[in-house]
Amino acid sequence: MSKKLLLLVIAAVLLLGAVTAFAQEGDVLKIGLLTDQSGALTIYGFELEYGFKLGLLYAAGVDPAAYASVDEALAAVTIAGRPVEVIVRDNGSDPDTGATQARELIEQEGVELLVGAPSSGVTLGLQQVALDSDVVLFAAPGASPAITGANFNVNTFRVCRNTFQDSLALASFATEGLGSNWIILAADYDFGRSSAAAFEAVLGAAGVTFVQETIYAPLETTDFTPYLQQVLDSGADAVLPIWAGDTSVTLWQQFAELGVGEQMNIVGAFNSNDIVAVSDPSTIGSISWIVYHYSFPQNEVNDWLTAQYQAVYSDYPDLFSECAFATAQALVAGVEATSGDTLPEALIPALEGLVFEGPKGTYAIRPSDHQALVPMYVAQLANLDDPAQDFYDLLAEVPAYEVIPPVMLPEGMADRTALDEEFNAMIAEMAAAAGM
Repeated sequence: MSKKLLLLVIAAVLLLGAVTAFAQEGDVLKIGLLTDQSGALTIYGFELEYGFKLGLLYAAGVDPAAYASVDEALAAVTIAGRPVEVIVRDNGSDPDTGATQARELIEQEGVELLVGAPSSGVTLGLQQVALDSDVVLFAAPGASPAITGANFNVNTFRVCRNTFQDSLALASFATEGLGSNWIILAADYDFGRSSAAAFEAVLGAAGVTFVQETIYAPLETTDFTPYLQQVLDSGADAVLPIWAGDTSVTLWQQFAELGVGEQMNIVGAFNSNDIVAVSDPSTIGSISWIVYHYSFPQNEVNDWLTAQYQAVYSDYPDLFSECAFATAQALVAGVEATSGDTLPEALIPALEGLVFEGPKGTYAIRPSDHQALVPMYVAQLANLDDPAQDFYDLLAEVPAYEVIPPVMLPEGMADRTALDEEFNAMIAEMAAAAGM
């Protein structure tokens, strides 16, 4: 062996030893939180950050009331004996920025786990960074089915729901007085396109006919007039908007201004509290599905989240506060199970099939595609001015086993559904116990 080659081997061995030794009790566990604090999805970005930080505190048994700030409380968090540091980066929902930040966090800051992002487009890029860098990504709250579908890789886990689960929740009431001829208006990026495909498949099977191809508009649109005119000209009985972020307010205002609701039903998901609060009063009485509202689940975890969110942030948990919180719970459970080892070969088996109790009840991570199965809700908008943001009447909780998305792994990936055998049996037992 040449001297140069020998030195390279020794250096590699030393590096491997350093990596192995890093994940020891007492070593800081750095978590990179990729969020949006300045772009179109800012409102979801803060829900992600606030919910995730509180979830870490809850899972680690740290009472935020005993500290002057959330950051002080986080300094007291340990996972498997390892202190935790959360490093937050604002990507403004720009995919290139998000990917660059993720690489810098891993290569320069020593981050071992990634969490994010509000934008599905950003999250798709983070998936490749996580795979290339051999770290685990907790995708949250980006909802594109592609994240755990066509773009899935084994380093990705998602505790948040995806819009295939939304479509299954909607299917439970889609044809009840809403008409059979529909049209979709969607945001023109991966979230909108993948979600539209999911809704077309699920609602089509439920008896809905789509009168024309989905209408796409840029997420940053501020004048929806030409797109809504196409909706009005379609002759549909109902329009399904698939939208996200701050421009949702403008979209719904222009629905009202152009009288769309007078010609057809508008069937869109209920959004974050601050967005719903500025809705047109004509929307009161509307019925739709919703991912989460703090007033719906009745359990100790949600009670803790609600109380601490008010105490720490002077606000109520919002649309994605819940799944960010649950993501932190899953992260802590996984790292505790591996005794602090965050390398994918240790952490992936610990997370596959993980079942735990979170703000919405029981969460179960499917082994084959790492997508969590979670409950959903159907609600009716009752008011827009409740001081506690208690805007809804809950009509139904749709159990997780009634909104199971199909496993849709990337083309060419080996079939992983055999991993789900025990998991599916468990889900069937849950359904049977509920009398389904």
